[in-house]
Amino acid sequence: MNFTRAKIRDLRKMLDGGEISAAELCGEYFKNIEEKDEKLLSYITVTKDQAMKAAENAQKLISEGNAKTLTGIPLAIKDNICTDGIKTTCASKMLGDFIPPYNATVIEKLNEQGYILLGKTSMDEFAMGGSTQTSAFAKTKNPYDLERVPGGSSGGSAAAVAASLAPAALGSDTGGSIRQPSSFCGVTGLKPTYGRVSRYGLVAFASSLDQIGPIANDARDCALMLNVISGNDRHDATSARAEVPDFTEKLGKPISGIKIALPKEFYSDAIDDTVKQHVMNAAKELEKQGAVLVDCSMPGLKYAIPAYYLIACAEAASNLSRFDGIKYGFRGEGRTFNELIIDSRNKGFGEEVKRRILLGNYALSSGYYDAYYKKALALKQEIIKEYSDIFAECDVILTPTAPTPAYKIGAQDNDPVKMYMADICTVTVNIAGLPGISTTCGYTENKLPIGMSIIGKRFDEQTILQIADAWEQGFEPVAPKF
Repeated sequence: MNFTRAKIRDLRKMLDGGEISAAELCGEYFKNIEEKDEKLLSYITVTKDQAMKAAENAQKLISEGNAKTLTGIPLAIKDNICTDGIKTTCASKMLGDFIPPYNATVIEKLNEQGYILLGKTSMDEFAMGGSTQTSAFAKTKNPYDLERVPGGSSGGSAAAVAASLAPAALGSDTGGSIRQPSSFCGVTGLKPTYGRVSRYGLVAFASSLDQIGPIANDARDCALMLNVISGNDRHDATSARAEVPDFTEKLGKPISGIKIALPKEFYSDAIDDTVKQHVMNAAKELEKQGAVLVDCSMPGLKYAIPAYYLIACAEAASNLSRFDGIKYGFRGEGRTFNELIIDSRNKGFGEEVKRRILLGNYALSSGYYDAYYKKALALKQEIIKEYSDIFAECDVILTPTAPTPAYKIGAQDNDPVKMYMADICTVTVNIAGLPGISTTCGYTENKLPIGMSIIGKRFDEQTILQIADAWEQGFEPVAPKF
C-alpha cells in the first residue's frame, strides 16, 4: 500500500473498515523510517516496541467498535514534550539521558484516544533555533533537498510528516517553530491561541510564548488533532477556560465576505520576490472565492525581532537556570559547587543556548532591565494593540510564513542575527498570543515549498482553519522525491 502523505481521516476509514490493522499500519511507517531516516535524521528516538504493543491495544478498541478519532493512528512527538518512561532530550546533551516520570497533558489526551507513538522527533536544542541544526543528536535535513534545512525548531516533526515517516506530529511554537518548518517542508502547521492547549509537560523555553500545536498534511487533519489536544488543564495556570468548539465545524463552508488583511510591512523588500508573488497569488485566488482583501499597515513590525528576542531570552535564562548538573541532567566535574555548575552548563549546553542565556541574563541585570526588558514589554503591548486595530476591521491576516524558502545547511551558521531576522513574519503572533496556521501556497523553480500564514483573532482557530482548507481544496501539493 502507498502511504505517501496519507491523511488521518483516510487512515481512520481504512482501520475502521478492516482494510488494514493498526499493527500493519505501524509496520508501514516503521518501514519508511528504517529506509529513509538514516539520511533524513528526523527522529532522535524511535519507539517500535512500545508502538507495536500500543497497536495491539488499539486494534481491540477498533474491533469492538470503540475507536475514537486517533485510535490506532501513528504519530510523532517533538522531543521537548514529556513522555512517561521514554527519553525526552530536548535535543540537548544536558538532557541526553532524561526519562520523564510523567506524561505531558497532550500525551495523556492522545493516550485516551488510543494513539500510537512512533518516536520523538529532532529539534533545535531546547527549541532555540530556526534550522534544527543546533540539535545535539540529529541534525535534520529537508526532504525536498537534503542539502537544505527543514526549518526549526520543530524541524524533525515537519520533515517526518513531509517524508511520510508519520501522518502527523506534534510540535511547539515559541516564535514560529511550528509554522516556519511547515513552510520549509511543504506541510500544514497550526500554532493555537496561547492557552488553548496545555503546556504542562512541555519543557519550557519562554513560558509566555510557548504553545503546542499539530503539524499534518492539511488543515483538516490539524483540526482533528486540535479537537483532541485542546482544553483547560488544572496543571497549567496559563491554560484558558475558553470553550473548546469543534474545529472541523467551518471546514468546507464558503469564505465569501471574509475580510483578509494584507499589512504592507509583511510584503517589504526584506521578503523574497518569489515568496511575495506566490502569497499574493494565493490572496487573489481567495478573493475569487469571495473573500475581501484589505490593505493595511502594522508599523510595529520593525520592532518585533528585538522585542521578541529580549522577552524570549530573558524567560529562557530563567527557565534554564534549573539545569545545574545537580538535580538532574548532565553532570560535569569540579572540586567546588561553583566549578561543578560551570562545567555542567558549559558542556551540557550548545552554543546557541548559551548565547541566549547570556543575552537574557544581560537584559534582566541591574542597570539594563529598564533599558531593554521593560521596553520590550511595552513594545509587546503596542504590537497587541496594532493587531487589535486590524481585527476591528478584518477577520484574518494573510502574510508570508518566512522571508525565503529553505536555505542551505550552514548558510547562517556564522551569522546568528541573520537567523533571528528570518523570524520576522512569525514572532508577532506569539507576542500577541494569537492563532496562526501555515500552509503551502506554491513552489520555487527548483520545487522548494513556499508557505503562507493565516493569522486569526484570539480563540478563533475555526476561521483560519476554514480559510486554509478553502485554499488547500484547490491546490495540488507536490510531495518530496526523497
